[in-house]
Amino acid sequence: MLAGLDLVVFLACLVAVMGIGLLAGGREQTADEYYLASRSMPWWGVAGSVFGTNVSANHLVGMLGVGFSIGFAQSHFELGAVFALLALAYLLLPVFAGLRVHTLSEYLARRYDERASLLYSGTTLLLIGAQMTALFYVGSRSMSLLLRDSALDLGYVGGVVALASITGVYTIIGGLRAVVWTDVIQSALLLASGILVAVATFAQPEIGGFSGLLESDAMLPRAEQRMHLYLPMSHPSLPWTGVFTGLIALHLSFWGTNQYIVQRTLAAKSQKQARVGILVGGFLKLLVPFFSIAGGVAAAQLFRARMEAVTVAPDEAFPVLMSLVIPSGGGLMGLIAAGLLGAILSTIDSMLNSAAALVSYDIYRKHWRPEAKDADLVRLGRWVVVVLVSGAALMAATTYDPASRGNFFLQLSRQISYLTPGLMVSFLMGMFSARATARGAAATILAAPVLGFFFEWAYVWIVGDMDAVPLFGRELNFMHRTFLTVLACVGVHAAVSRTGPRDSEASAYLYTAVTGTSPSHLRRILRWSAVYVAGNLALAAGLVRGAFSPGTAGAAGAVLTLGIFATYVWRERDGPMRTRHAIFDDRLLAGLLTAAVTFVLFYFY
Repeated sequence: MLAGLDLVVFLACLVAVMGIGLLAGGREQTADEYYLASRSMPWWGVAGSVFGTNVSANHLVGMLGVGFSIGFAQSHFELGAVFALLALAYLLLPVFAGLRVHTLSEYLARRYDERASLLYSGTTLLLIGAQMTALFYVGSRSMSLLLRDSALDLGYVGGVVALASITGVYTIIGGLRAVVWTDVIQSALLLASGILVAVATFAQPEIGGFSGLLESDAMLPRAEQRMHLYLPMSHPSLPWTGVFTGLIALHLSFWGTNQYIVQRTLAAKSQKQARVGILVGGFLKLLVPFFSIAGGVAAAQLFRARMEAVTVAPDEAFPVLMSLVIPSGGGLMGLIAAGLLGAILSTIDSMLNSAAALVSYDIYRKHWRPEAKDADLVRLGRWVVVVLVSGAALMAATTYDPASRGNFFLQLSRQISYLTPGLMVSFLMGMFSARATARGAAATILAAPVLGFFFEWAYVWIVGDMDAVPLFGRELNFMHRTFLTVLACVGVHAAVSRTGPRDSEASAYLYTAVTGTSPSHLRRILRWSAVYVAGNLALAAGLVRGAFSPGTAGAAGAVLTLGIFATYVWRERDGPMRTRHAIFDDRLLAGLLTAAVTFVLFYFY
């Protein structure tokens, strides 16, 4: 598919990104420089790196594929993330940054003990390995289609090896500074590529623009419409009850207790720079539903019009769509291919650097060589990158089927959701409950996957003989299962913690102690959050009953949200996060972000 100037642009972008990464980080020497960029990142570096680390081929390929096969409801994976970003910026990050930890397992070691720390490190390394393997798979599969019949066509296995080699080189040499710089550039490439494909898709006469997509979708029977956010509770992939329960928990786990995400914020110059970077990253994520997921819905409509007899797999929808809407040979397809490749690399390099930090700080220095110097940690980290890249590439080449007809994004989300609930509960209870103990944390992390499998088995056993379709479907959706697992993990943590004495130094690592925030301030935050939830639930009830149109409910919800944030900032203007002028308070930026999400949640009802 890539030919002529496309190949030139593609190679030029690839060489430029690698060159900038090597130049930006080639002088790294100390462990603090290699793993945290000397804690000198500005807000825009944090925003670009957080966005680039998260938004990968999952979004250009995977999310477009889900939009293509299921619909706009996939947007909950982006919209719900905003609430978790707020929790990271204002609840979790102040603790991690206040203690100046290098890794999140370091916090667990201080708050609990080495058991919790090692369990976190081991679980995170497993998750990183699984996600890297999936990224190598979808990246090579997509690039193989785009480079088909060109001089750069390496086939599926060759593509996996090439991706592993490219990512490994500048991550090994450059450290986090190289990762952040390349993430910023690759984020720009990804946005440009995704938006370009979406604009070209919406411009097709069969679509008639974004408004035309909405109009044609509205003409279908409600059950066949794709541009709505809410699917039945029994939906096997995206039930609305799951997105407001288990998916929110998964968001909180991914954004708040994920080493390779939080590490970007720990590298910021200050906590305010980190918060602004997180919030700007949140605004960037709000673009994804409209260029990726809606683009997938439009692709389904376009394929029906032009390729009715051809069956397209969800994971192949993006490259097939490109072949229909982007002219070949003029350079645009090369730019988009570079954006896709950059999206993959920006996520993998972040995972690699964070995995190296976990092994170096939390396993090697603590348990093997306490006297290890910075040079030893950097050297080991580079070997960790080599091992992880090689292992993930081998797994991608041997365990994934490049002709699969499924959707890897939902499959990957389902897999990792077995492990994350126990980690999230341990972090939150460690920060907000003085009674939580190390024994409770270890039991919770170990129990989470067992509980997840148990709930799935128990649900199938209970509903197996029912004639009618059960309220939540024939099988327990992974979001519902995650929510049940989180509730059970809270119970396990609380129960096991009460079987032993309270940790004597626990109070020093609570949110209130580290940040200097009073318990009454926390209670006020909870009250304002309750007002937000109650007010929007009332609007939702009116919308469902037909008292409001989606646009009216969305506008009212946005105004309510802005009012809550503005009132809170004014009343807390003399609090611990005070600024010289209220207009520069980043919490107002958080209010704008939350209001935008609230509007979308109502408007696409």
